[in-house]
Amino acid sequence: MKEIKITLDFTNMEYPAQLHRELKIKFELPDYYGENWDALWDCLDGWYEDDENVTVEIKGLETVSDDMRQYAQTMLKVFDDVHSNSPNVIFKIIITEE
Repeated sequence: MKEIKITLDFTNMEYPAQLHRELKIKFELPDYYGENWDALWDCLDGWYEDDENVTVEIKGLETVSDDMRQYAQTMLKVFDDVHSNSPNVIFKIIITEE
């Protein structure tokens, strides 16, 4: 079984475009990725191989503004749906203590 670890770092992000750029780079999403939640679902649904265990660590959400944190809630719902369809893809929110 192949183990894959991806770290998404949203530390101090101010704009949705920054968040989507991080997703596009780290998940290696195609150029046509539409930078919206439906497009993220379309790209991540079935994105893994059956012989891969994927762990995605999500860092820095506690450092963003309330508006960005609210915006990211839909992203977390998409991640939850991806995990429901693909139990070998796990998303973990990491809170960093300063």
